[in-house]
Amino acid sequence: MKKYTYTDKKDTRSGFGDGLLEAGKRNPEVVALCADLVGSLKMQDFIKAFPERFIQVGIAEANMMGIAAGLTIGGKIPFTGTFANFSTGRVYDQIRQSIAYSDKNVKICASHAGLTLGEDGATHQILEDIGLMKMLPGMTVINPCDYNQTKAATIAIAEFEGPVYLRFGRPVVPIFTDADQKFEIGKAWMVNEGADVSIFATGHLVWEAIQAGEKLAEEGIDAEIINIHTIKPLDAEAVLKSVAKTGCVVTAEEHNRLGGLGDSIAQLLVTNNPVPQEYVAVNDTFGESGTPAQLMTKYGLDAANIVAAVKKVINRKKQKA
Repeated sequence: MKKYTYTDKKDTRSGFGDGLLEAGKRNPEVVALCADLVGSLKMQDFIKAFPERFIQVGIAEANMMGIAAGLTIGGKIPFTGTFANFSTGRVYDQIRQSIAYSDKNVKICASHAGLTLGEDGATHQILEDIGLMKMLPGMTVINPCDYNQTKAATIAIAEFEGPVYLRFGRPVVPIFTDADQKFEIGKAWMVNEGADVSIFATGHLVWEAIQAGEKLAEEGIDAEIINIHTIKPLDAEAVLKSVAKTGCVVTAEEHNRLGGLGDSIAQLLVTNNPVPQEYVAVNDTFGESGTPAQLMTKYGLDAANIVAAVKKVINRKKQKA
C-alpha cells in the first residue's frame, strides 16, 4: 500500500487561480469573467497579467453566463467565476439554454462548493450542484482533490472543446498529488490498489479516503482507493474493473447522496455488475453554519465514516456470498 504524505496545505480555489493564469499564458483566447468575487476565486494574478481579457460583471450571474456564451462565438474560451451555489442553482436556466443546449465552449468554474464553505451556512453552501450539472447533456463535470490537481484540471479544460463544470473549494487541504501531473479528463486515478473493497472518492473526500485506507490496513482490510475527479464522463472501465476484483463499493463525496458520484456509480453497476454499495455523503439535507471541520464531522464526511461504511459493505458482501 502506497503511503501518501504532504508538506503543505492549500485551498483548491488557489489551484484554480494559478491554473487560470497558466492557461491564459498558453492561449490568448482564454478570457475570464467574475461576478464580484475576484478575491474569493483567486483571479487577481490573471487580471494583473491580462487586464484586457477580464470582465467584471458584478452581482449579475445570469448575465455573466449569457456574456460567456456569446464570447465563444468569436472564438474566445471564457472562464466564469463565482461561488458554486451561484454558478449553478441561480443560473440554471441560462446554463441549460445558452451553454449546454447550444454546446458553447464555456468553462463554469465554481468555488466554495459543498459544506466546507463553512460559516456562511446553508444558503451559500450547495450540495446538489453535481447532480444539476451532470444531468445536462454534453456537460463535463470535474471535481479535483487538491491544489495541484485543481491547477492541472484548470489548464486541461482550456484545451478541451465543450462546456465544463469545474468544482473546487475554500478550505486549505493537504497537497498530495504531483505538481507536474498531466490531468486526463474522464480518466480515474488509481490512488491505491486493493482486493477487499473499492472506495471511489472525489474532491475533498479523496484525502479522507486515503486516511481511511491506512486505518483499514491496520485491521487487515485491503482497500482499493480510486479518485474519480471526472464525474462525467465517468471512467466506467476503471470502475467495473475494480469492482470485478473487490465485489463491493463505498462512494465518498461532499455532496447530497442523491444525484452525485454515488448515484453515477450505482447506475453503472446496476446495469453491469450489481454489488453491495454504501454511500458516504450528506443524507438529503441542507447544511448549516460551522467550521469546515465541524461540518465534515457532523455530516459524516470523514475518514471514520468511510471506515464504518467499508466494514458495513464488506459484511453485506459476506452475507451475499
